[in-house]
Amino acid sequence: MRILIVDDHVIVREGIGRLLAALDPVEIVEAETTHQAMALFRRLKPDVVVLDINLRDGSGLELLRRMRQEDPRARVVIFSMYSDVVYATSARRAGALGYVSKSASSDQLLLAVRRAARGDTYVDTAIAGEIALTAMSPAEHTNQLSNREVEILRMLADGKSLSDIADTLGVAYKTVANTCTRIKEKLGVDRTADLIRFAIENRHLRAVPLGSAGEKS
Repeated sequence: MRILIVDDHVIVREGIGRLLAALDPVEIVEAETTHQAMALFRRLKPDVVVLDINLRDGSGLELLRRMRQEDPRARVVIFSMYSDVVYATSARRAGALGYVSKSASSDQLLLAVRRAARGDTYVDTAIAGEIALTAMSPAEHTNQLSNREVEILRMLADGKSLSDIADTLGVAYKTVANTCTRIKEKLGVDRTADLIRFAIENRHLRAVPLGSAGEKS
């Protein structure tokens, strides 16, 4: 596998190269500017490009667009200091198969590159939940949830703890905790903090009437 690493910091390129050496057999090629990167991309046709957003002579996202225009099959993983969903969404729209923040674990970058090499997508787990929340409308979220799950979300939005919710509903704490786990799985989030944020931002959600088409267990 031939991988082109594009970053304007030598120490970052060297670190990524040492990490990706685990993908044996692999050939690592480096570039520090958009001009160098585009020239190497055209000449070597790498299997995967690992690309930073901020480069000394231009935008990594613009370089991504140029690569994809020249070769729609280009497989690019953005590796950036930005962990904001806005950047990840912009990268995906520009054609990136992967997005990993520099605060993520090395395993995530390896996984993103492996998946990109197969033509599959990967997004940093810390960002994926944010994307899931912003990509769906409240109505779509409601359609995934049961009456009890919506009820628990509303209590979370009111600042109730899991113990408080268990007492209010007259059920065991473990029952509420397991329900919250199911809700997180349905919404595509990993952290309880993200679940609470969704609950607060969507206080208007209401449980569907019993027996309606939207009722789920």
